[in-house]
Amino acid sequence: MNIDTAAIDDAVLALLYLTLHDHNRAWKSFDWDALSRLHERGLIGDPVNKAKSVTLTDDGLRESERLFRQIFGTVGS
Repeated sequence: MNIDTAAIDDAVLALLYLTLHDHNRAWKSFDWDALSRLHERGLIGDPVNKAKSVTLTDDGLRESERLFRQIFGTVGS
């Protein structure tokens, strides 16, 4: 089966918005490959560290909110 990793990355970035805390940090309990790709795109800080959360960049924060609303929002929200 072919997997659309871009769609997975979008879903992971949207779900990072769901777990957002301290303005720009989110729990990083997602697939490491997806987190690495998001880091390569400049949307999150390096996920390879001892922290249980990852930092979203300004662009990552904006994009995660946009994707969260697009994927999980309801009509009228």
